Amino acid sequence: MLFLKTGLLVLSAALGLTAAQNNAPSSSITLQTHSLYPPYIDDDLQNRWFDFGGDAIINTNKHVRLTSNRPSQVGYLWSRLPLATLNFEIEFEYNVDGPSGHLFGDGFAMWLAKERASTGPVFGSVNGFDGLGIFFDTYDNERSHKHSFPYVQAMIGDGYKHYENDKDGSSTEAAGCEADFRGKTVVTKARLTYYKNNYLRLELQHEKEDEWTECFKIHDVKLPDQVYLGFTAHTGEISDNHDIISVTTKTLPPIAIEPKHQIPQTGKKPKSSSGGGGFLWFLFKMVAAAGLVGVMFVAYRVYDKSGNMKRF
Repeated sequence: MLFLKTGLLVLSAALGLTAAQNNAPSSSITLQTHSLYPPYIDDDLQNRWFDFGGDAIINTNKHVRLTSNRPSQVGYLWSRLPLATLNFEIEFEYNVDGPSGHLFGDGFAMWLAKERASTGPVFGSVNGFDGLGIFFDTYDNERSHKHSFPYVQAMIGDGYKHYENDKDGSSTEAAGCEADFRGKTVVTKARLTYYKNNYLRLELQHEKEDEWTECFKIHDVKLPDQVYLGFTAHTGEISDNHDIISVTTKTLPPIAIEPKHQIPQTGKKPKSSSGGGGFLWFLFKMVAAAGLVGVMFVAYRVYDKSGNMKRF
């Protein structure tokens, strides 16, 4: 029975390893310095870790409204400290809405940039920035794009490249996706994951609760060593309410470097993420381990019939 016992030990070890992987405790840490929740302000009407400015309005029960549904507004929300961690995840809940109609805009942006709290023409912040800008654009300026709006777009700034408003940033786009995030009844969220010297990924929730879709994934993104986390918005002749409801920033443990064969997704609808991969891998391990046990058992029976094994 030695072969059979060995096979059972292999099977048990495989199942135990899978269970341990599926239930491994997370080593991520929430960074209070870059997280924001209601009521947003303290007794002095300030926030210890964030600055608000421009036309931003704080409703302590609901949101930080970067711009109201009024023309020519600019509002911002910026962390006071740089984000000094190599790998991180930023998940934020937002809401973009206003009166029904065909014209609304212009949108809002999420930033990881070296310069903070300065207003400008790029969704309320400065042009020629150094770092990452992710633009939630609701208005089509050029009218000749192959994709529809609303549109989510990433731009990697080096301090010299300029975002072109009249072209909706098409000449400096690193990746993007169509995403109908405006005026939704479902909670709208975004989740940015960054591993230094590995990849940057943006996922969105805007169709169903707890259903995330991958907007884009880019390899070899190099951010400046010290970046500030920010959110800005602006309106022109047309307008919208642009609200930030909550922000949660976590550190992430290092992971293995991924192969760099993925092509950034540009101008396409986001792909739905699936949770089936882990189960299939678990099933594969079970089948492989069971097959190993079967082979060992057959070998044991054949060896036993040959009379070369002594019985006890």
